Amino acid sequence: MGRFGRVLTAMVTPFTDEGALDIDGAARLAQWLTDHGNEGLVVAGTTGESPTLTHAEQADLVAAVADAVDVPVVAGAGSNDTRAAIDLTERCTAAGADGILHVAGYYNRPSQAGLDSHFRHCAEATDLPTLIYDIPGRTGRKVATETLARLAHEVPNIVGLKDAAGSPAETARLLEMAPDGFEVYSGDDSLTLPLLSIGAVGIIGVATHWAGRQMAAMFDAFESGRVAEAAAINRSLFDSYDFETGDDAPNPVPTKCMMRVLGLPAGPCRLPMGPEPVGLEDRAREVLTALGAG
Repeated sequence: MGRFGRVLTAMVTPFTDEGALDIDGAARLAQWLTDHGNEGLVVAGTTGESPTLTHAEQADLVAAVADAVDVPVVAGAGSNDTRAAIDLTERCTAAGADGILHVAGYYNRPSQAGLDSHFRHCAEATDLPTLIYDIPGRTGRKVATETLARLAHEVPNIVGLKDAAGSPAETARLLEMAPDGFEVYSGDDSLTLPLLSIGAVGIIGVATHWAGRQMAAMFDAFESGRVAEAAAINRSLFDSYDFETGDDAPNPVPTKCMMRVLGLPAGPCRLPMGPEPVGLEDRAREVLTALGAG
């Protein structure tokens, strides 16, 4: 098991109908998630709409969730502005986070040298264990395997990777190069089982909002050597993987819809995410029914 648990959810950030931060709703959602298969939470990450949150809102959100649950809380503190990421790191550390998650700088597509320097400066701003989030489909720049391995060896509190780069073979090469104790968490729900096969320790998921127990069962089966059972559970989650994002309803729009269907705090997404397409709630109910949860 990874230091933050096996099954973590990149939690959506509840807002009121008017778009204000719903702190009480966030605490209630966090408690529900930990009651339904989650062993840790990532708060104020990009699924939590961090680009639309103020730094004060992010710190308040982290503090509220950390106070509400007894599982590790990893705070998203990423930015494509290193000074902003350092400020967020310091605020989230003070707010009671157990770890920090830093996404690679998005849009500006920094060089590998720039990424290396960015992550070093951010890690120096805290004594908390830090994960790097590599998601080139969103950021426009892959964090090179050599860059990740160098940081893992040279920066003591860079302890792992949230991997959404889509290449389990390259991740296997990273694990061969990285020091003992460096941990990989799947950042792509549909690739979690392949990543487990090459040494990943957990998932920071999206479908785990409503399928945390199923994901935990998949981990249990795989870890016990029941690979066929793990594969069958993974197949049962295909509809959930398909539902969680798409061109007409990108993540986290579908997840917020699913939370409302389940009677949980969510509210709308802040623009520019949205609006929610017609029929999405019906699709959410179909996904739940297929899981035996609707």
